[in-house]
Amino acid sequence: MSAYELRKNALVKAATGEKREIEYPRKADGSPKYPSEIYGENVFTLKTMAKALPKPIFSSFLKQRRGRQNLDKTTADSIAHAVRVWAMDRGATHYTHWFQPQTGATAEKHDAFLSLLSSFTPGGEEVTPIDQFSGSQLLQSEPDASSFPSGGMRTTFEARGYTIWDTSSSMFVQRGPNGTSILYIPSVFISYNGDALDEKTGLLRSNEVLSRAAAELVNLLEPDAHVAHVYTTLGTEQEFFLVDRTMYALRPDLKITGRTLVGQLPPRHQQLEDHYFGRIPSRVMRAISELELECLRLGIPIKTRHNEVAPAQFEVAPIFEEASVAVDHNLLTMDVLHKVAHRHNLRVLYHEKPFKGVNGSGKHCNWAVATDRGENLLDPTVRPETNFRFLVFLLAVLRALQEHAPLLRAAISSSSNEHRLGAQEAPPAIISAFLGDQLNEVLDAIDEDRPLKNFSVPQFQTIKVGGTVLDVKVAGLPHIARDLTDRNRTSPFAFTGNKFEFRAVGSKQSPSFPVTVLNCAVTAAITEIVADLRAQMGSKPAPSDDDTLAVIRKYIRLTRPVRFEGDNYSDAWVAEAARRGLPNIRTAPEAFTYLLKDKHLAMLTTDTGIFSHGELMSRYHILNERYAKDVIIEAETLKTIVGQQILPAALEYRKSLAESAAALKAVGVEAAPEVQVLNELAPLVVALQAEHTKLAAAVQKLIDHESDDSNKHAQAACDSVAPAIAATRDAADALETAVADKYWPLPKYTELLLTI
Repeated sequence: MSAYELRKNALVKAATGEKREIEYPRKADGSPKYPSEIYGENVFTLKTMAKALPKPIFSSFLKQRRGRQNLDKTTADSIAHAVRVWAMDRGATHYTHWFQPQTGATAEKHDAFLSLLSSFTPGGEEVTPIDQFSGSQLLQSEPDASSFPSGGMRTTFEARGYTIWDTSSSMFVQRGPNGTSILYIPSVFISYNGDALDEKTGLLRSNEVLSRAAAELVNLLEPDAHVAHVYTTLGTEQEFFLVDRTMYALRPDLKITGRTLVGQLPPRHQQLEDHYFGRIPSRVMRAISELELECLRLGIPIKTRHNEVAPAQFEVAPIFEEASVAVDHNLLTMDVLHKVAHRHNLRVLYHEKPFKGVNGSGKHCNWAVATDRGENLLDPTVRPETNFRFLVFLLAVLRALQEHAPLLRAAISSSSNEHRLGAQEAPPAIISAFLGDQLNEVLDAIDEDRPLKNFSVPQFQTIKVGGTVLDVKVAGLPHIARDLTDRNRTSPFAFTGNKFEFRAVGSKQSPSFPVTVLNCAVTAAITEIVADLRAQMGSKPAPSDDDTLAVIRKYIRLTRPVRFEGDNYSDAWVAEAARRGLPNIRTAPEAFTYLLKDKHLAMLTTDTGIFSHGELMSRYHILNERYAKDVIIEAETLKTIVGQQILPAALEYRKSLAESAAALKAVGVEAAPEVQVLNELAPLVVALQAEHTKLAAAVQKLIDHESDDSNKHAQAACDSVAPAIAATRDAADALETAVADKYWPLPKYTELLLTI
């Protein structure tokens, strides 16, 4: 069957194929269950654990969870028995330590609960099957550490590594094959020597150091607060594309690299601005509805679903949770969506830029800090100008950006996110903060020691809810509250009412490292502010308002350069940012180098203790190696597609035209149209063949001359191979418009983006 026939059959299958429907859970009386009744039914929550364990055992576990004592064998064995019974009652036959190696994905190895007891009698060995799960099996497992990225920290023959149960994240069961289930144990992953080999360990460490620093600052400002713990909260807006799975199967570039390496936009794509918040296609709605049901059972609080800007692009977003749990839930959501999409003959694409010419996908990370009393420390409240606690924490975040913006840029850098950043659709490479006119006025007024300007009547009722009323001027519609802060979608780091939205994070990456770096940078800033407050207050038991105001004014002035309210996409901002001394880091390999620059390296290692020097060096090498490998894989894939599919198709079309022209001339018929098309086609084929040759030479040179310096290797891939990929693509795309559709070997953008 020809490629053309395969494409057409895929279109027919997408239009006429069987539609998957599932039955929403119902109560005994037949009425549908409320979402709150389904929520968390497959999670071994603290409430479930409390019911299953004796009170002393549960109390002992809570003390361990709070870091007050180690988990003893009796407690571990009791929890293991309770969770095994609970999981097996839900069909579980296996368990797995679920962890986050530095691959951008999660990892799991399944072990059966089934064990065998052997006894020896005069008649021989007798084997008794039992279901068993011990405390030691719960606490740790031993994957092969040499088979995961280690950045040179481990050699191939040093294979031992450990996964350790993360008691801050609840265990859960997921559906397995043939009606069975699997018990998942959220875990961290370390080497034999105790070095972090994963994404999660650093996040948990950063949560702890930020908690200590933030609690010290709150208690210094408010001695009667008695805050013992501060939590980082996170809400991740997950963007993605969904395409027909049969179409996907016919695109080797999508299968291998996650993005299309060739392809022309259809006449209509996103330019009418009608897809965003439009009607969700019925097949997609069925898939996302099933995703939400699965997530409900897993205790993942999905709150919103909607169309995104590009065709076939969508978003789901959860309610905020504690940061490490939110990261677990985001990665689990991505995994569940992958499985659910498969059931609906769809394929989910998490690549930041799977289609050239339309918007890419991000993972907006909404970040805040809250006390153990439930108070959001980034809530401006009714009068932010007198809320010193809010102002100090706001300025700590701004100081973190000012001092360590290159680290945040490094944390979100990858070969795939480079295609999205700064593309007039996503935040640019220059890291700045948007606060809104009103908060900027509050800071400026405090700095200049003057009254606030009157923005509207009534003046500054609240930043949190809104200070003015909008009259829609339609009699049947109510007046509504207007937020005092507008939204700036071009800002990479925007204050949005009571949180910061870190918009530059890529859609397919784990939020762990970006949030870890943000936590560390804010911790360093808080530590600096606490030192200044203590110096300002001298021997007083607590800082006076004047002491606090003096420190606030200092940091308002220090952080002024990082505040920007305008268009982050404009050329004028690039020039203005340079004048302010803000770094414009244009490529991922350049960004990675900042991990090892003295100030940033010291902050991540000796100052906060989040990473050892070896762990940070390991991450640096892994990031560079991954970048170079991704570029090489794309180059090799494009080389194969062009050489084995596109050029042969173009030559076949050219041959057909030549034969047609020759046959017409042989019978005395004018062949000018065929000759004209041949003349237009010939230079395009020659151009593609030339670029294909250059691409092959560039990637071979990179492979043959691989540097021992991982950053130099990544930079070479960026400088030589990535441009060759782009040039080859341009030549192939030009040919796509010239070759007759029946000869084109790959599903086109029209079929990929508009067939769901």
